[in-house]
Amino acid sequence: MRALVFAAGKGERMRPLTDTLPKPLLPVGGKPLIVWHLEKLAALGVREVVINTSWLADRFAPALGDGAAWGLRLHYVHEGPEPLETGGGMLNALPWLGSAPFLAIAGDVFTDFDFARLPREPRGLAHLVMVENPPHHPQGDFRLDHEGRLHPRTAGDAGEAPGTALTFAGIGLYRPALLAHWREAVGNAPGADGHPPRFKLRPLLDAAMTAGQLHGERHAGHWTDVGTPERLAALDAGIRAQAFD
Repeated sequence: MRALVFAAGKGERMRPLTDTLPKPLLPVGGKPLIVWHLEKLAALGVREVVINTSWLADRFAPALGDGAAWGLRLHYVHEGPEPLETGGGMLNALPWLGSAPFLAIAGDVFTDFDFARLPREPRGLAHLVMVENPPHHPQGDFRLDHEGRLHPRTAGDAGEAPGTALTFAGIGLYRPALLAHWREAVGNAPGADGHPPRFKLRPLLDAAMTAGQLHGERHAGHWTDVGTPERLAALDAGIRAQAFD
């Protein structure tokens, strides 16, 4: 299995910390945030990892090298001066990801989720990890039913799990076929006509969900979206206090 780590964002809410370092390279618990992912991927048996870059792209290779320190082979895929968003970034990285299902992980989250819990292949087009809604995203993203299917958070199908929607953790297992009809899914979204195109992943997930091809699981452990300096500081303090693994 191969993996993609999203690392191209500008980290604007993290400034001034991200004036000199891209967000995935910010230190937390004594090492760059992205290294926590690389260690978990290596432990899972992944050997090829694509890291998409844009903002301060030249900082990654000096910090991470070629991946040999973790038994990995890292491929840095530069998106240009403007990030391609999650969907465009995934499409741009496909030549390095191959034809088999692959993992994709947001480079700016921290979690104790065990990647070994993921299925070897998604039942449909994608399998997403879901978490309880954090205070900054109380409405959630999708509902998860008792059979592991994901539904719109506003739907009221009888098969849906009760309670509020859950939040997508930024960790998923995807089939390349998810992107086969990306243009139909995103329509005339700004950036879709670019070369390479820029678009969000969400419309593709919505299309897969409508077709009954989007599944997931709930993670009840720790998860942090490192979106502000305050969250980064709290996470760092928690790790150093050995509150999280």
